[in-house]
Amino acid sequence: MPLGIDQGIGALVWSPLGWGRLTGKIRRGQPMPASSRLHETAEFGPPVEEEKLYAIVDVLDAIAQETGKSVPQVAINWLLQRPTVSSVIIGARNEQQLRDNLGAVGWNLTAEQVARLDKASERTAAYPYFPYHRQAGFARLSPPAV
Repeated sequence: MPLGIDQGIGALVWSPLGWGRLTGKIRRGQPMPASSRLHETAEFGPPVEEEKLYAIVDVLDAIAQETGKSVPQVAINWLLQRPTVSSVIIGARNEQQLRDNLGAVGWNLTAEQVARLDKASERTAAYPYFPYHRQAGFARLSPPAV
């Protein structure tokens, strides 16, 4: 994404709710809802460590309660505030989901809320950026965008 910032281009994010994982319907200690498409599609999407997912959903849920917004609205709003995200492609199954997703615009998370979501969703970079000790010098050349 630093290249996008440098060149003034953005990303169009497909499946901003992570194949339904960031809707708030998937919770620690609870079975996946019978209506979830993940029963058929999970193997096709990017792999997600369950505990990482639950930690992110916990923060999304807390922020949703603080803002009076839904979990999907918070997730989409967070993405839209990223400096390299131009827009998102939502995949609502019905009018209610569409209306809820559209409620992600017209307001902003606070800097503190964004920082909490950034921390919860932080991941170890894949090769060639990991192992970090070999690439430590590059961090000075390409500081974080946010």
